[in-house]
Amino acid sequence: MREFQFVVDHPGERLDKLIQQHIPNISRSQIQTLIKDGQVMVGDKQVKAGVKLHIGEIITVQIPAPPEVSIEPENIPLNVVYEDADIVVLDKPAGLVVHPGAGNETGTLVNALLARYPEMMQMQGVDQDEDEGRIGIVHRLDKDTSGLMVVARHLEALTDLMEQFKERTVEKHYLALLERTPKTLTGLVDAPIGRDSQHRKQMRVLPRGRSAITEFEVVDTDFRGEYALVRCQPRTGRTHQIRVHMAFIGCPIVGDKVYGIRKSGVNLKRHFLHAAKLAFEHPISGEHLSFESPLPVGLQNTMDKLR
Repeated sequence: MREFQFVVDHPGERLDKLIQQHIPNISRSQIQTLIKDGQVMVGDKQVKAGVKLHIGEIITVQIPAPPEVSIEPENIPLNVVYEDADIVVLDKPAGLVVHPGAGNETGTLVNALLARYPEMMQMQGVDQDEDEGRIGIVHRLDKDTSGLMVVARHLEALTDLMEQFKERTVEKHYLALLERTPKTLTGLVDAPIGRDSQHRKQMRVLPRGRSAITEFEVVDTDFRGEYALVRCQPRTGRTHQIRVHMAFIGCPIVGDKVYGIRKSGVNLKRHFLHAAKLAFEHPISGEHLSFESPLPVGLQNTMDKLR
């Protein structure tokens, strides 16, 4: 059971819409079910979904734990950059989903990890914050984002790494090719992100979304047209953060079919976003570790064609 609690700060808001704003990855139908099942309270009362709220009212939402789903090991090749008894650092290819979910029950990174590191199965079912993942997964990359990830092999390592990400001490650098060159060579996008109420699988900048901060630096503009290669450093870890922020400043990522340009001049089957650097403290020894990953051949070829 997970519990969320927040205070109404604007009069006249609808209960169901307010819940959507405060709880990520929850659908309208889930909210309706929670309200009908008495899992949502306004103060000490159960109310209807369309009730208009008053400033200062306290909303409590309880979400029952989902039924456990057994994730089976699968022999899927992994590009392991570093491994020891505590952690694994790997270079994820584009096209590989990180964790099983609706529509991707098999063939994921977690299935592959369980085949190579069977001891990680002991973490299955451990109650963790949904944003942090399960079974050793500390952070995620989108399906079509390639690059570096760190994974924990046991609970102690997982707990420490999760804390490092929470404290924002992990260094993450991404390379992204943008459809347009930003107005400044360096910049910081500080724009809160929340789930798009009209398109539940998409995120967008929302005034009352969760804090989201991305630093960027233009590193190459030697291309035909307005394209620019930028290095992005997210200070927070919101879903689709870099993609949403770059689109927000009018410079969407090349190949991004969700937040990008529909008729792009580049024929790319994935979006041009690569996790190029990852640095953190080893969760057990405390040693500072830093890893870098070159651009995949396909992305490098795309840039060469634009010269």
